[in-house]
Amino acid sequence: MKSATVLIVPGLRDAVAQHWQTLLEAQLRAANRPVAAVPPLGREDLDCASRVAAIERSAQAIDGPIVIVAHSGGCVTVAHWAALTRRRVRAALLAVPPDFDRPLPDGYPTVEALRAGGWLPVPRAPLPFTSVVAASRNDPLADHSRVVALANDWGSRVFDLGDVGHLNPASGFGEWPLAIPLIHELSRDPAPVDTQF
Repeated sequence: MKSATVLIVPGLRDAVAQHWQTLLEAQLRAANRPVAAVPPLGREDLDCASRVAAIERSAQAIDGPIVIVAHSGGCVTVAHWAALTRRRVRAALLAVPPDFDRPLPDGYPTVEALRAGGWLPVPRAPLPFTSVVAASRNDPLADHSRVVALANDWGSRVFDLGDVGHLNPASGFGEWPLAIPLIHELSRDPAPVDTQF
């Protein structure tokens, strides 16, 4: 069986050197693991369709199976993309999706800006591939119970991260060591993963 390419989908941010996705990409490349990354468009570009198109371009350039690794707004982008693409995906790891239906903290886009950018409504249909939503219990961008409800709508298994904030440098995270075993499990087995490591 051909190794799955890990496709990294960023959130609504610019490139951040100490973000776990940036560090993960470097780790995978160092291990000679097939990896690709959707280029970040930055917080100023809130056009959902542009971000969906960027995933599609990256996915179509990959020969063979794909495991998506998305963070934050990238999880919502993946849900929008999954409803439109014909590209098959083996599985997805969706880390700390935000709640775009409720006001986000200062410094993040407003509900009105997200609506104008085409993000709302957030897709709730089951995803057409195996997925795991890694959920934080104290994420400032989403209440845990609402993330669990979103994961249930997507048909995703929930991986409880505990209290990790938004799993970003502002929450004290650079490297996220759990990403590797989760990706490994999703890559080798299209069945739902065991969430106890």
